Amino acid sequence: MRTHSGDNPYKCDVCGKTFRQSRSLTYHMRNHSGDKPYKCDVCGKSFSHASALTIHVIIHSGEKPYKCEVCGKGFSRGSVLSRHKKLHSGQEPYKCDLCGKEFSQKHRLNKHMRTFSCKN
Repeated sequence: MRTHSGDNPYKCDVCGKTFRQSRSLTYHMRNHSGDKPYKCDVCGKSFSHASALTIHVIIHSGEKPYKCEVCGKGFSRGSVLSRHKKLHSGQEPYKCDLCGKEFSQKHRLNKHMRTFSCKN
């Protein structure tokens, strides 16, 4: 019944975050301990969580399962596809405070800010 009561009896001693299940707390504690038991067989990089390793391994396979419906470009991670989609949407939420130019991706604004024209 704890699921619907909102009761979170398992508390992290480090940050105070609470959890419904003990395994969720155990999983969370790896963020604080630095424990990385999941290791990539290809490059040796280690991860705290199995899901992060699964995502990482795709990089080595060359697989790009996340496809842009507009241009067909493929990506190895869904988060990168989400960032890419902003190029097609016309959204430009990142604005230069110096010149007013807007960008669809934060890294493009950062690159712009490093240019001579916006260092005044």
